[in-house]
Amino acid sequence: MFTLRRILPLLRASLVVLFVLLLVLQTMSFPGQFAYQARQHPDRAWLRWPLTLFTGILIVCVEVVLVCTWRLLGLIGNDRIFTQAALRWVDAIIAALCTGWILAAAGSLWALQGADDPGPAFLLVTALLVGAVVVLVVVVMRELLRRATGLNTELATVI
Repeated sequence: MFTLRRILPLLRASLVVLFVLLLVLQTMSFPGQFAYQARQHPDRAWLRWPLTLFTGILIVCVEVVLVCTWRLLGLIGNDRIFTQAALRWVDAIIAALCTGWILAAAGSLWALQGADDPGPAFLLVTALLVGAVVVLVVVVMRELLRRATGLNTELATVI
């Protein structure tokens, strides 16, 4: 059976690998891909920098979630998860997720202008719905953490 002592290092290692991969995508892969596309399609070369900035900001949102998750794991490891500090990290996660969702929604609306095939539209709307559900679940989890923090504080004063 997995214990928290075994899972935390595994999760932290996964977060580090994912963060490094996102940095590579953010600094090399996407900018290089958009530069290549600008050379191949000069009529759409103007999209190079807006798309680079757009994807860069989306990736920063994911990186913020990873860093906040790392910090929350540290609080769990120190048995300090039911504190106001944890709520601040969860608030940062919610802000990053909302920012990413709004950008993805705006990008989807832009990408779907004049689309004649319903398949990509259906896929983008489904992805946006999944993203909205994730944001709402995190908001509910934050409220559960807030209530548990209050109960923990109340219990500590009684003892």
